[in-house]
Amino acid sequence: MHYQYTCQQQRALLRLHRTPHLSTRALSRLLKASEDPEMIFQLSAAQLHALKIPPAAQRALRQSGNQRLIDQDMATIDKLEVQLIALNSACYPELLKQISSPPPLLYVRGNINVLNQPQLAMVGSRNTTRQGCDNALRFSHEFARAGFTITSGLALGIDAQCHRGALAAKGSTLAVLGCGVDKVYPKSNRSLFNEMLNTDNSAVISEFALGTEPRPPLFPQRNRIISGMSLGVLVIEAALKSGSLITARYAMEQGREVFAIPGSIHNSSSNGTNTLIQQGAKLVLTAADVMEEFQGWLPRTAAAPELSDDGGLAELSSVEQQLLDLLGFDAVAIDLLQHQIAWPLAQLTGVLTTLELKGWVENKAGCYQRIVKTT
Repeated sequence: MHYQYTCQQQRALLRLHRTPHLSTRALSRLLKASEDPEMIFQLSAAQLHALKIPPAAQRALRQSGNQRLIDQDMATIDKLEVQLIALNSACYPELLKQISSPPPLLYVRGNINVLNQPQLAMVGSRNTTRQGCDNALRFSHEFARAGFTITSGLALGIDAQCHRGALAAKGSTLAVLGCGVDKVYPKSNRSLFNEMLNTDNSAVISEFALGTEPRPPLFPQRNRIISGMSLGVLVIEAALKSGSLITARYAMEQGREVFAIPGSIHNSSSNGTNTLIQQGAKLVLTAADVMEEFQGWLPRTAAAPELSDDGGLAELSSVEQQLLDLLGFDAVAIDLLQHQIAWPLAQLTGVLTTLELKGWVENKAGCYQRIVKTT
């Protein structure tokens, strides 16, 4: 469904969004009071008072606003093909309307229909392990194949891998930004940003005005949108202070399902996900663990293959299998490993290097650990 605003209605929405002293909640009340944003400026003082619009905001609404800035916004909208969706629009995401503080205005680039498709939020730390990135890529690929729109925040690490997994599956993905949709952050994800915009079934959105630069306080704020648009949130890998846990907390408050992939108790990158599981998040070992909760929402049914770590073991030599059996998923120093297996160092190093090249082992500063092999 697509609702096309006239040029004057777009200007009215932009003017409202940039009106000083007008809070998010107050703007939401105004939008709900009138289907036509232009008519909001015709409301009487009594009507504005009844809508609990503060005096300073009422005075600002009586003024013409910053027309030069609105002209700039309109030029950006035309150039970048930005679409506006107000809270009272038929295109506004239904699930997002249900949260306690839905954004009154969304800026959208890409396919607007993605916003009302069944979404699964996938989030995690920026500083992640190779295994975390592999899990993000593989799980998102399976969920996208099954019909979910993969929603995340375009951040480095887990977020970016989740978007990439969905795109690789030729599925749908949605990025919620902590800046204006005319900005790319982080800049190193520009190619990913552009790939999403060049894909028919993906989009990037923001509640922040055009030109808004990324700032630390904006990212926790946008996280409520990531969870609010989604049926559930899967945390792939997160430390205790990860912003992903903010998204999970919002999801719990919003009555959304929360899932987490467990990790080693010795790996600080998994402390956050393990804590979530302690607090009641559903432990996830395979894609099916998530999909079984939402079968009724999916537009088509797709079997989720088990993500196991034994596929391809038969291709390894007996020596490689022996070492791999000894290795766990916790990093271990090579001297301790040599003591356990009693091989000459040259042989041990050679086999470890071979396993690393084959995708079974990760070397982190001289410590080795087994990983789930990416197929």
